[in-house]
Amino acid sequence: MIKSQRSGNIVVKFILHTVLIINVFMVLYPIAFTVGAAFTKTNSLSTTRAVPWPKEPSLYQFKRLLTPSDRIVKGTTDVRGTNYVRWYKNTLKIAIWNTLITVCICATTGYIFSRFRFAGKKPLMASMVVLQMFPSFIGMIATYVILWRINGLNTHWGLILVYATGSIPYNAWMMKGYFDTVSRSIEEAARVDGASPFVTYLFIILPSVKSMIMFLVLTSFTAPWMDFIFPRLILRSDTKKTLAVGLFELINGRANDNFTMFAAGAVLIAVPFAILFMVGQKFMLQSLAGDSVKE
Repeated sequence: MIKSQRSGNIVVKFILHTVLIINVFMVLYPIAFTVGAAFTKTNSLSTTRAVPWPKEPSLYQFKRLLTPSDRIVKGTTDVRGTNYVRWYKNTLKIAIWNTLITVCICATTGYIFSRFRFAGKKPLMASMVVLQMFPSFIGMIATYVILWRINGLNTHWGLILVYATGSIPYNAWMMKGYFDTVSRSIEEAARVDGASPFVTYLFIILPSVKSMIMFLVLTSFTAPWMDFIFPRLILRSDTKKTLAVGLFELINGRANDNFTMFAAGAVLIAVPFAILFMVGQKFMLQSLAGDSVKE
């Protein structure tokens, strides 16, 4: 009986470990293949190896990618420059501004809905829930017309406006729910000590929700890097494009066979993501370990 139980446990552990190894392989192999493709000399994926790392690693694709469109690398005849550096700066600027605006507006809106009573509060909260049910693509035509009327087409501030306003319903509702868990006694103690409502919110309440603020920062920062539809709709000139649109055009069409250069661009995009997530993960763990008393 005991032997059969041990053999059964061994079989279960073997199955679990096998499933875990398969899952890890499925997640890591595409990443490793992309990194390996970025360090090849060939332009097409059809000539790359099935194993992740190439035979002769090279920075050739990164040279092609980082060469401005009006310059050519000396000694080569097939290197076409791109505006990748400008696209990178554009995306970084849009992501930073979107993060700042979204965090300020959504955190303040969530706190107001959580702590104050005013006329129309319930209808506004209900409308925020209803707005979350509809995808943002439904309002694309209206968004285009509005930006056209206010001269926001082919501008970065127009795209930032779309991102920031589109994220308000969901993020404000999320912050409202998290503010509800913060004890009101903290605010009452601060006001007894003479702190104004603004000082209480800025120096007492916000530090209590640092983990959710960091989550909002992560989601707001990553959104512009991966979005393709709205930048494609709003931005026209090549110098205004974001990375999603610019990299797509490298492989769009039958004549464009720049998949390895596309892989190099994807690898460089992962750099700010990795830094932000490492810093954010550590910050969120510290915040969760030292949060104030919840109700």
